Amino acid sequence: MTDDRIARYEQRREELKQMTDEQLKTYFWELCDRLVDPLVDLARTHTSPSIERAVLLRMGVDSLSSQGVVERIYQAGLLGKGAGHVLLKLAETRGTDIKGAAAAILEDKDFLHGLFDEPAGTGG
Repeated sequence: MTDDRIARYEQRREELKQMTDEQLKTYFWELCDRLVDPLVDLARTHTSPSIERAVLLRMGVDSLSSQGVVERIYQAGLLGKGAGHVLLKLAETRGTDIKGAAAAILEDKDFLHGLFDEPAGTGG
């Protein structure tokens, strides 16, 4: 190891030594979030209908339904959120299971409308 690298390690070690367990835990989760942010961004911008159908198949949605569900999610402009995420959120908000949420999407193309709308004043 180079002297510069050792010096940086020692400096970080001293900074961490001053933290409480709670501060270390908070710092750990901040670092984890920073670590996965690029992966989440990549997933949002590099998904495809075939990837999303595969996700739904693994969630227990049959092949024929998964194709229609992904198409409806795509048409609603929500594919970047992930088809599995959309189904989970829909199942949660409607009090149903995954297959029930998939069936609801297939029955009514407007079922997805407003699913991810933020309440007024949240800014996000």
